[in-house]
Amino acid sequence: STMEETDREAVATAVQRVAGMLQRPDQLDKVEQYRRREARKKASVEARLKVQTLINLNVNGCQVMSRTKNLIGNEELRKNHLHITFRKVAGDHVIFNSLWCFPSSLASLSVPEIVRETQDLIERGELLQAHRKLMDLECSRDNLMYEQYRMDSKNTHDMNLIHTYFGDMQKLSEELAKQLWMVVQRSLVTVRRDPTLLVSVVRIIEREEKIDRRMLDRKKQTGFIPPGRPKKWKEKMFNILERTVSTRIEGTQADTRESDKMWLVRHLEIIRKYVLDDLLVAKTLLDERFPPHYDIFNRLLNMYHQALSTRMQELAAEDLEANEIVSLLTWVLNTYKSAEMMGNSELSPEVDVNSLNALLSQNVVEQLLSKYMSTLTSNIIGWLRKALETDKKDWIKETEPEADQDGYYQTTLPAIVFQMFEQNLQVAAQINEDLKTKVLLLCLQQMNSFLTRYKDEAQWYKEEHLKNRQYPQCYVQYMIAVINNCQTFKESIISLKRKYLKSEMEDVLSSSHTSMDSTLDIIAKEGCSSLLDEVFMDLEPHLNELMTKKWLMGSNAVGTICVTVEDYFNDFAKIKKPYKKTMTVEAHRRVVVEYIRAIMLKRISFRNAEERKEGAERMIKEAEQFRFLFKKLAAGSGEDTEGLCDIIEAIAEVIKLTDPSLLYLEVSTLVSKYPDIRDDHIAALLTVRGDASRDMKQTIIETLDQGPSQPNPNYVPIFKEITVPTLTVPKLLK
Repeated sequence: STMEETDREAVATAVQRVAGMLQRPDQLDKVEQYRRREARKKASVEARLKVQTLINLNVNGCQVMSRTKNLIGNEELRKNHLHITFRKVAGDHVIFNSLWCFPSSLASLSVPEIVRETQDLIERGELLQAHRKLMDLECSRDNLMYEQYRMDSKNTHDMNLIHTYFGDMQKLSEELAKQLWMVVQRSLVTVRRDPTLLVSVVRIIEREEKIDRRMLDRKKQTGFIPPGRPKKWKEKMFNILERTVSTRIEGTQADTRESDKMWLVRHLEIIRKYVLDDLLVAKTLLDERFPPHYDIFNRLLNMYHQALSTRMQELAAEDLEANEIVSLLTWVLNTYKSAEMMGNSELSPEVDVNSLNALLSQNVVEQLLSKYMSTLTSNIIGWLRKALETDKKDWIKETEPEADQDGYYQTTLPAIVFQMFEQNLQVAAQINEDLKTKVLLLCLQQMNSFLTRYKDEAQWYKEEHLKNRQYPQCYVQYMIAVINNCQTFKESIISLKRKYLKSEMEDVLSSSHTSMDSTLDIIAKEGCSSLLDEVFMDLEPHLNELMTKKWLMGSNAVGTICVTVEDYFNDFAKIKKPYKKTMTVEAHRRVVVEYIRAIMLKRISFRNAEERKEGAERMIKEAEQFRFLFKKLAAGSGEDTEGLCDIIEAIAEVIKLTDPSLLYLEVSTLVSKYPDIRDDHIAALLTVRGDASRDMKQTIIETLDQGPSQPNPNYVPIFKEITVPTLTVPKLLK
C-alpha cells in the first residue's frame, strides 16, 4: 500500500542519513543528541504533515498507534530502537504523540463517532461516562494544538484545521453542562430522590476544576491555553444556585392585593416555610454530598439571606397599606430570627441568629414605620368618623337601644372604637414596644378630638328633638345610651392605659386623660340635663295649676307630677350609677324649686284664715308626697332627700299662722334657715298669705335685715334660682 511504501522510503532515507552519522559503536551514545538536532531542522515538515495526516488518516493513525503500542510492549523494542528513532526523525512523531492520548477504547473510532457515542451517553443520563469520553476527546485536541503551538504558534491555518475537526466537541461540553445545571437547580430535590446523581455532578465539576488548574499552570509556563479554558464550572454552579434561590423566593407570591387581601401574609408564610425546609435539607443531606471546601451550607445560607433581603426591599418599596407594613415589619424584625425560621433548633449551631445581618436597613424600617403612623392616623380618623356616623343612624331608630348585662342602655360605639384601638395596639406590639407606645398616644390623641365631636353631635341631637318632641321616637332611651357610653369610655381609657402603657409614660398622658374625662363629664351632664328638661316640659301644664283657685279646690296636679316623674325614672333606671344618682338629686331639687316658684308667682292670694289653713295643709301633704317619691327613687343611693321638702313645709308654716303678731317671728326663723331668701321673696310670700298690710310688709322686711342667720351646713341655696315677677314689687314698697 501507499502507506507501506512511504514507510519504506522514510526508513530507507533515514537509514542512509543515520548510517553516515553512526560509523563507530561509541557514536550510538549520541543518538538522542542527533535526534534532537534533526527534529529541529525538520520542524516545518512536521507541522505540515501532522495535521493533514491526523485529519485524513485518523483511522490508520489509530492502527499505527495500536501497532506501535504492541511493538513497545514487546522484546522487539530494543531490536527496533533505531527504526523508531528514524520514524520520529522522519517527521511522524507528533501524530504518534497526539494519538498516544487516545485510550485504546477509542482507538478504533473516528472523532465524529466518539462525539455521537458521548451524545448518547448524555441523553441516557450517564453523565460520568459521557464526561470521561469528553475528557479524552479534549485531551487529544488540546495536545495536538499544544504541539502545533510549540512548533509554529503563528500558523493559525493549521490551528483552525484542528479546531474544525474537533468542532462538535464544544457542543458536547455545552450539552453536558446543561444537564449538570439542571441537576444543580433541583439539587434540594435530587439530594432526597437520587443523591448519587448529585454526587456524580460534583465529581465532574471537581475533575473540570483540576483540568482548569493544570491548563492555567501550563499557560504560565508556555503561554498556551486551549479554547474554552478555564471552564470555571464550580463558579458557574454557584451562580446557578444563586439564581435558583432568587427564583424560588420570588416565585412564592401567588396572589396580588386585588385577588386576595391577605396576599402578603400568605407570601411571607410560604417564604418562611420554603426557606426553612430548604435549609434543613441543605444541612442534613446536601452538606455531605459536597467536598468540605465548597462550604455548601454556608454558601447557601448567604444566598438565601441575600435573596430574602432583596425581596424584602422590593416589597418595602411597594405602596403598602398600614396592615401590610405591619406584616412585613413583623416578619423582617421578628419572624425571620424566631424559632419558626432561622432560629429553628435543628439549624443550630451552623445558623447563629445573632450574627445574621438585618434584612432591611434601619433607614428603610424607619421610613416604613413613619409611613405606617401617618397611614394609621388617617385611618383612625376615618374609622372614628364612620363609627360616629353609624351610631347616629341608630339614634333615630324606632326600637330601643340594646342593654348591657346589667340592663343599662348602651350603643356599640365604645366597643367598636376600643376594639379598633386594641387591634392596632396588638399589631404594633408585634413589632416593638416603642411603636406600641406611639400608637397608644395616637389613639388617645384622636379619641380626644373624637369626644369633642361626640359632644357636638349629642347637642345637635337634643336641638333637633326640641324642634319636634314627637321625634325621634326613642329619644330618651338613646340619650340615656349616650350618657352611659361616657362611663364606658372612661373605663375603657383606663383599662387601655393599664394594659398598654408603661407606668413611666403615665405623666405624658395625664393632661390628655384629664381633658377626655372632663369632655365625657360635660356630655353626660348635658345629656342628663336635657332628659330632665324632657320631664319638666311634660310637667309644665301641671306645675301651672299649682297655687291657683283650681288647685285650692282640690286638683290632682301633684299626683300627676309624681306619676310622670316616676314613669320617666323607670327609663332613667337604665342610666349607670354615678349619673343616675345625679339625675335623682337634680330631679328632686328641680321639683322643689318649681313648686316654690309657683308660690312666688302669687297666682293666688288667700282670702281668710280658713283658706290659709286649707292651702298650707295641702302644701304639707304635697311635700310629703314628693318626699315619698324621691325616697323611693333614691333607694340605695344614700342620698339625703329630707332637706328639700322641709323648705316647702317651712313656707307652709308661714302661710298657716293664725296670729299675725307672730308673723315676724315665723318669717325670721325661715330667713335664718335659708339665708338666700330675698326681700322680694318675703314680699311675695306675704302677698300670697293675703292678710299683711303694706306697712307690715315694709316693717318685717326692714327688721329682718338685722337678724342673725344659722343655716344648715349642708344647705345648697335654692331661692337664688327663683325670680319673682317684678311688676308688683314697686307697688308693694310704696
